[in-house]
Amino acid sequence: MDFQLPAELTRLLAELDGFIEREIKPLQEQDDNQRFFDHRREYARTDFENGGVPRPEWEELLAEMYRRADAAGWLRYGLPKEVGGSGGTNFDMAVIREHLAHKGLGLHNDLQNESSVVGNFPVVHMLLEHGTQEQKDEFLEGIFTLTRRVGFGLTEPEHGSDATWLETTAVRRGDDWIINGAKRFNSGMHSATHDVVFARTSGEPGDARGITAFIVPTDAPGFSVDFHWWTLNMPTDHAEVTLRDVRVPNSAILGEEGGGLAVAQTFVHENRIRQAASGVGAAQYCIDRSVEHARQRKTFGQPLAKRQAVQWPLVELHTEAEMVRGLVRKTAWELDRVPHEEISDKVSMCNYRANRLVCDAADRAMQIHGGLGYTRHLPFEHIYRHHRRYRITEGAEEIQMRRVAGYLFGFTGPRSRRAE
Repeated sequence: MDFQLPAELTRLLAELDGFIEREIKPLQEQDDNQRFFDHRREYARTDFENGGVPRPEWEELLAEMYRRADAAGWLRYGLPKEVGGSGGTNFDMAVIREHLAHKGLGLHNDLQNESSVVGNFPVVHMLLEHGTQEQKDEFLEGIFTLTRRVGFGLTEPEHGSDATWLETTAVRRGDDWIINGAKRFNSGMHSATHDVVFARTSGEPGDARGITAFIVPTDAPGFSVDFHWWTLNMPTDHAEVTLRDVRVPNSAILGEEGGGLAVAQTFVHENRIRQAASGVGAAQYCIDRSVEHARQRKTFGQPLAKRQAVQWPLVELHTEAEMVRGLVRKTAWELDRVPHEEISDKVSMCNYRANRLVCDAADRAMQIHGGLGYTRHLPFEHIYRHHRRYRITEGAEEIQMRRVAGYLFGFTGPRSRRAE
């Protein structure tokens, strides 16, 4: 087995680095845009007087980065050619996401917003796999040009990972559906034009079938964005949403009626492996910066690097990063070759281990850098605050472990089907 990166991918990374140096770094450095990335970042980005949502200046900077990346052919790299992409594979995207996160904080790859010069578009993948041609025509190009912004409304006040127990309902009335319910941590609602809302349309609580995804305009009567939750990492885009007799046409259904969980799985599967790759890259950044600091910083007449109390925790993290990197790349390679459900447990392994790894690495980097590591003048607290969310969102690590256990013991996955 050849463990070397393909020469074409290595060349691609070099070209990507060149684009960032020419186009993105100068943009980050002009007009005091650095305020969004240095110790002022949380305050520069957050409109605290307007519910804690992103400031318009911050979002406009991200939009300009998007425009430049799209014009240069990078933004859609991981998407099919039918939507202007390059057909980048899961393996390509895993390597690229790790590479970009390993560069540290910057406009090239701001994970707080899932914003990157090489875009991650789970909603696009949902539309490509489940959308009608009319839905694709209406939304796809608009998502890239930011004239269409689509939120994701699955979690509810009383239900998160137990998505089969949703209390939001949709009832057919002639050619329309009437939706009632509430969503929590509904992402992107400060600027969304539409929201993918999951509601029960048939069956009983706990049934996997009977949940349907609807594309709902956010200006529909009865659709209310009540407030945004302030989170550990700010600004926030996690809204509390209420739907009261919201009427949508039958054409608003995304995917199959009653098959909404398959739509949701498309969203999270696309994200989980790439989040894992980003976690490895950010963890390695924290490790490398800590090693560099330990070699330079002297205490009691000797570099910190000579202290076993400093060496061994970094050795443990460096070893785990190497192991998780191998698992992430192998799993991404397999995702390009076998049906996703066959290796869903491996995706879960990658996700929860990488999310833990980067949190541990950021915490250790703060410790090794001492008092300065605790300040916002260094990036580690920001990295920790951002990545800590992924141990909860889109499947908490306990849910990921539950998925692995299901495959391991034959309760779910290919072994359970063979047993039947």
